[in-house]
Amino acid sequence: MRFRRTLPSGAAAVIWLMGVIAQAAPDPTAGGPPAAPGREMAQQATRGPQRWITSDHSKHEALKQPFASGPEVTRACLSCHTEAAAQIHRTIHWTWVDPASPPEKPMGKGALTVNNYCVSIHSNEPRCTSCHIGYGWQDNTFDFRDPTKVDCLVCHERTGTYKKFPAGAGNPAAKPTVFPGDGKTYEPPDWNRVAQSVGRPTRDNCGMCHFYGGGGDAVKHGDLDSSMHKPNRALDVHMGVDGKNFDCTRCHTTRAHQVAGRIYSTPAATERTPLTRDDLTPRITCESCHTATPHKPGIKANDHTDKVACQSCHIPEFARVLPTKMRWDWSTAGKMKDGKPYKEKGPLGFPVYDTQKGDFLWEKNVRPAYFWYNGTIDALSLKDAVDPSRPVAINWPVGSPQDPNSRIAPFKLHAGKQPYDTVHKTLLVPHLFGPPGSEAYWQKYDWRAALESGMRRAGLPFSGEFDFVETTYVFPTTHMVAPKERAVACSECHTRENGRMAGISGVHLPGRDANRVIEVLGWATVLASFVGVGVHGIGRAVSRRRKEG
Repeated sequence: MRFRRTLPSGAAAVIWLMGVIAQAAPDPTAGGPPAAPGREMAQQATRGPQRWITSDHSKHEALKQPFASGPEVTRACLSCHTEAAAQIHRTIHWTWVDPASPPEKPMGKGALTVNNYCVSIHSNEPRCTSCHIGYGWQDNTFDFRDPTKVDCLVCHERTGTYKKFPAGAGNPAAKPTVFPGDGKTYEPPDWNRVAQSVGRPTRDNCGMCHFYGGGGDAVKHGDLDSSMHKPNRALDVHMGVDGKNFDCTRCHTTRAHQVAGRIYSTPAATERTPLTRDDLTPRITCESCHTATPHKPGIKANDHTDKVACQSCHIPEFARVLPTKMRWDWSTAGKMKDGKPYKEKGPLGFPVYDTQKGDFLWEKNVRPAYFWYNGTIDALSLKDAVDPSRPVAINWPVGSPQDPNSRIAPFKLHAGKQPYDTVHKTLLVPHLFGPPGSEAYWQKYDWRAALESGMRRAGLPFSGEFDFVETTYVFPTTHMVAPKERAVACSECHTRENGRMAGISGVHLPGRDANRVIEVLGWATVLASFVGVGVHGIGRAVSRRRKEG
């Protein structure tokens, strides 16, 4: 894309034709077809998946003692891993706040950032923090400094039997308990068995939370759901069990419990450094393993990597096995059937209406939305004023065509409709989950009472007047990388009809962008080039005959 601003369409055709001829011409010095260097580098970077260990935790005496709770197990872990809790306490997995965000605008679920799914954790902690890596985050009195509150097992146990209770504030069930939300019975863990099984995190450990964010399977991330526990190569070339079978930690490398990856306003990587230049660089970017020129020499796609993210071509759709939620309308919640809450399933087998939550739209094989993106996502906070006359972007990718760190990248764009304060013009926090007798919406179905309770817990004002506003929320799409045979075709972007890049500005796309004068001049150049080649060839032939005569 290095001719991105001034390239006439006709001239582009000439260059394209020359490229085709050049690619088709055999290389007399080569012994065979050249290999894609990006593929070779990736194979070297991921060679040797076998892991060795130096400790069998089933033999540790500290893990053979009787345990009655998670904090007791953590205390035993810390008797050897003395610095682990202190490291965890500095991570976003613990605080749910981006440590790099400015103090005047902290970002994260633990701060005043919201989304258009379940909106906010404030007043809803026991339900939301079932995915926290700690024990007991029940409300704002939780002691984040207590090392025994760290849950080592949720990331490290290997039996697959360890489950947190869905409304237990991060604690597993202390006795067999039925959760009304799904009707399942949750058993207390076999503490010794799970404690002695610990090892490096697996895909199942990470997926326990990240596949089920937003209150259920496939809700939040269109590229992360339960189909990724054991995907095939057609779903993800990296994680496919019939392919590379990567765990999450092969790319999301870790230092002192800091897991590589985007954190709200903090990019996953500030430099796109390949392992060929720094063998200690995190493997979080595609370039880390594949380099910035991953394709075979002469392939035009190598000229796109300065402006197009690899994911834009190699993730043609997300939600390819399970449908993902694409819209959530809270304004319709509260309807009853025969005086009772109800759910209604749609054609894809997922609920399209729930009395507790409103209307949903689910979609499968979704084509991403595309934005300029430099790895940073900015967002509103609950203190920011909104304009209810148009859809409110709760968060948005940061980037521009002038930014050398920006690429055109794919996203899931989730639409919502959620409560806002019609006087203060701010988004509101609903108190959704709570025990009988509380002001929780799922107890009384009283929006005003739920909003008053939620905003009080968030420490923010509420005028008492509310309505619902349309919103949008983005998630980067970076998993479900398809095999190369299913990569996005050039014609899907370089077209004027329903092209993938229709909303991208600041760059000239041959085939999409038209200018009558430039078109005429471009094709005149093409014609003149062919005429010139023909005249030159005829002249050479005539000259040769004269010399021979």
